[in-house]
Amino acid sequence: MSRIEDILAQMKRNPKDVRFSDLCKVCDHYFGKARQGGSSHRVYKTPWQADPRVNIQSKKGRARAYQVRQVLKAIERLELEHAIER
Repeated sequence: MSRIEDILAQMKRNPKDVRFSDLCKVCDHYFGKARQGGSSHRVYKTPWQADPRVNIQSKKGRARAYQVRQVLKAIERLELEHAIER
């Protein structure tokens, strides 16, 4: 789990410098296996229907900065909803 936390901290510090494989690990941890992964995009299922969406794409092995920010926003919303349920 500490590896995921390290990647998250790096994502928050510098969303422009995140490996796509690291972003996939974080998304797999929080949202489960991607429901689409055969094309250039990986789409993850979320418990809500609107934004923030979790749809990521590699750009020469790196994650796109705006998608990293979307994933961070989705994780924040997911943790908030789980905190409210408890």
